[in-house]
Amino acid sequence: MTQHNGTQHDVTQHRSVRIVTRGLDFRYGQRQVLFDINVAAGSGTRLGIIGESGSGKTTLARLLTGVLDSPQVTVNGQPWSQLKRTGQVRRRVQMIQQDPFASLNQQLTALSAVREAVQVCRKLPRREAGRVAADLLDSVGVSAQASGRRPDRLSGGQCQRVAIARALAADPAIVVADEPTSALDLSVQAQIINLLLQIAADRGVGLVLVSHDLAVIRHLTDEIVVMQHGRILETGATQEVLASPRHPYTRELCATAPWMRSA
Repeated sequence: MTQHNGTQHDVTQHRSVRIVTRGLDFRYGQRQVLFDINVAAGSGTRLGIIGESGSGKTTLARLLTGVLDSPQVTVNGQPWSQLKRTGQVRRRVQMIQQDPFASLNQQLTALSAVREAVQVCRKLPRREAGRVAADLLDSVGVSAQASGRRPDRLSGGQCQRVAIARALAADPAIVVADEPTSALDLSVQAQIINLLLQIAADRGVGLVLVSHDLAVIRHLTDEIVVMQHGRILETGATQEVLASPRHPYTRELCATAPWMRSA
């Protein structure tokens, strides 16, 4: 058990959720955007998906979360389409969007947005859901004062923290984060990275991180998938791949990273 602001969280309950793609191909109309993708993610794993714009990584993230559907993506052995949209397994996989401001309902305060998610996902009465929501916001660093504000009165970093708290409202087993720091100021990015690390460690939550930033991938993940033009070029342990990249594209990405050049 891990203690969080007076509430207990059993990290063992998430072990049964596992997402696997086998030979995944995907098309938008006549245009094929993914080719023979094989990845797996589960509780306790931290997987990084790296690639430039147009590599297919965001499409893959949407397939992993069931936003897009393919029979070649299974959750506990079943395609997303066979799982009830209101079922617990779907709720155990949550996504954090790139643009934290746009991902939030502009008419709701931070507390209301998270409370609404708690009510839907945990089936709690409004008052109890409000207490859980307040605890979640506090756990991600959103003050009581800020929790009463709407998104247009919050900073980008605060909006992303609210989005993370809303994802945690579902008590997720896996969180898929699509470029979660790219819309933030440099001074805030490290705080969000550390917060995601803390959540993954303390709650036993699996993390799938989609990014074009190798520094973020290096800090947040244990395994890495390198993509270009919809194909996987290289996979392996993050530190090993970045220290000794085999594919020319991965070597090119590493060569552009300031921390690699100064190493």
